[in-house]
Amino acid sequence: MVSVIICEKNNAAQRVAAILSKGSYRKTFINKVPVLRFPWNGTECAVIGMRGHILNFDYPDEFKSWNLDDLEELVRTSPIKSPTAGWLINALKKLAKEADEVIVATDFDREGELIGAEAVSIMELSPDVKIQRARFSALTGPEIRNAFDNIIDLNINLATAAETRQIVDLAWGAVLTRFMSTATGMMGADFLSVGRVQSPTLALVVDREKDIEVFEPKPFWEILVDLEKGRHFFAKHVHGVFWEKGPADKVLETVKDAKTANVLEYIAEEKNERPPSPFNTTQFLAEVSRMGISASRAMAVAERLYTDGLISYPRTDNMVYPSTLPLKNILKELMKSGFAKEAEEILAQEKLRPTRGKKQTTDHPPIHPVGAATKERLTGDNWRIYELVVRRFLATLAPDALVLRKEARFDIEGEEFQSHGHETLDEGWYSYYPYIKHNDVFMPELKKGEEVNVVGVRGREGKTEPPRRFTQGVLIREMERLGLGTKSTRHEIVQKLYDRGYVEGTNIAPTNTGRTIIQALEDNADMISKPDMTKQLEDDMTEIENGKKKQDEVVSESQEMLAKSLGVLLTHKDDIRKEVQDALKEQSQIARCPKCKEGDLVIRRSKRGKRFVGCTSYPDCTNTYPLPQFGTIVPHEDDCKTCKGPQIKVIAKRRRPELMCLDMSCKANEKRKNSRANKK
Repeated sequence: MVSVIICEKNNAAQRVAAILSKGSYRKTFINKVPVLRFPWNGTECAVIGMRGHILNFDYPDEFKSWNLDDLEELVRTSPIKSPTAGWLINALKKLAKEADEVIVATDFDREGELIGAEAVSIMELSPDVKIQRARFSALTGPEIRNAFDNIIDLNINLATAAETRQIVDLAWGAVLTRFMSTATGMMGADFLSVGRVQSPTLALVVDREKDIEVFEPKPFWEILVDLEKGRHFFAKHVHGVFWEKGPADKVLETVKDAKTANVLEYIAEEKNERPPSPFNTTQFLAEVSRMGISASRAMAVAERLYTDGLISYPRTDNMVYPSTLPLKNILKELMKSGFAKEAEEILAQEKLRPTRGKKQTTDHPPIHPVGAATKERLTGDNWRIYELVVRRFLATLAPDALVLRKEARFDIEGEEFQSHGHETLDEGWYSYYPYIKHNDVFMPELKKGEEVNVVGVRGREGKTEPPRRFTQGVLIREMERLGLGTKSTRHEIVQKLYDRGYVEGTNIAPTNTGRTIIQALEDNADMISKPDMTKQLEDDMTEIENGKKKQDEVVSESQEMLAKSLGVLLTHKDDIRKEVQDALKEQSQIARCPKCKEGDLVIRRSKRGKRFVGCTSYPDCTNTYPLPQFGTIVPHEDDCKTCKGPQIKVIAKRRRPELMCLDMSCKANEKRKNSRANKK
């Protein structure tokens, strides 16, 4: 009997084969595709790794050209699946001829289930071949052996939900992007991308930037007193913030010469502070964002740690450890790692009481360590993310922190002030998780009726601050709250916004192009830039996963939404064209021409499609500059410090934004090139 085992990638296939065969598998090849063979439980196993999806949706050839005339028909057109990895497909078909059963061992989520289902469909198996599923959350010996000892059925609903998402996203992306690009004349390399999830996400960034720009700081005043008993501490007026200067000045005048403060009330209570909840994907990405690691980078590293058998599957909504999770065994494994001391301390507790988050699902457990590693084995971001996952796991099992919270009220010349203190008595989980800061605030022990010295009185004037720009972690949290995307796709959507030059910076700001797209949509077809329709379709796909809706039903609903949106866009086609073209024309202006001093330097394209910067006074002025042929070009407000000429910022896919002088012969560019070469 031959069991064909289908894994998602080659490294996962090697790990599964090594675990089941105890390291004694044979590596064979079918048309250069590795197939790992070994006997297991009376069967001959043949393990093959995929490379993600081997089938891809696309539209028929008659829809390959972009034009406005066929968009309404495109909305209703069903895409067709075509193979993307012929060598793998041929290998699968050859394996099918010897298979008595097929076991799908891809990642257990929508995408993994679809990858497995695609592979099975390609194999064209005879009806008597069993098709089964090995479900696991970590590539460790116990998990894999347990999964293969408890085979389940392939979850067709899960795969169908993923396939439906592909169909829906392809339609929205193709129709909306083609409309925006053709209607505005932005074709070829300059096309304007619009998407079902991408655009509402970009709108969040753009709208936040607008809120920052229109924000008007509001002045406020606070009255503080410096007190002394053994050490200095301070108190604030109970009124808190004064929005008018007059009342604040009146209080200040009353207490400015005070020498003592009478204690009206003093409360000191010991409080337990619970550890943080276990990591789901969103919480994990929020934390790594605070560490300065991008969401896409963090997920790439986490997936590598997962396939290396060091952490559990990193795509999960769950924030509650299942009762079956062997917490003590994991801690014992960590005693072989760089966290042996910490793991031993946690194990020494009389009972393990893990914290619980607000979300509990059955897809996968929260992200946690499953294997031991040291700083010598892992380097850079691999170690930083592994350490974060380990420390979060340890913290969730650690004792509460014990703090003493103090509060006091004072009478000073008839005015009431209050003070707060915070003292850590036992660090508890804080000692295992340094990513959350806790600062003590001194306040002495006091008694009602006693007097303390007033050593200073001060008024503080401040201004309210505008809302902060999103970080990647905060943006992903907001996407989750609004139902934009899924745990598996949100970081990819955010990265697309960077790659397409629509946003920039660690604190995310929209570029001019990104802002232009959203402004045109909000002015003319705001249903596309709002999360409502996107959330509805995400909920529909969850209903497919739960067996409550069919693919045809959801695709039809999506087509109706898309047709309605396209109708609105076509009605406002001329307004959108003018608004986008005017904005992009303004954005294409780099600076005043330093040669003729009369024309403007603007981005243009040659007859061969190559972009360059030229003067608007041509042919009287023939001043030009070459441009990089990749990435988004953004004018920079500051002149080059070396030659005093204009500068640009280049935002390219998966690279840091780069500042460069327009004059390629400028020494500043030479320094930039040398610096980049040295870093490599």
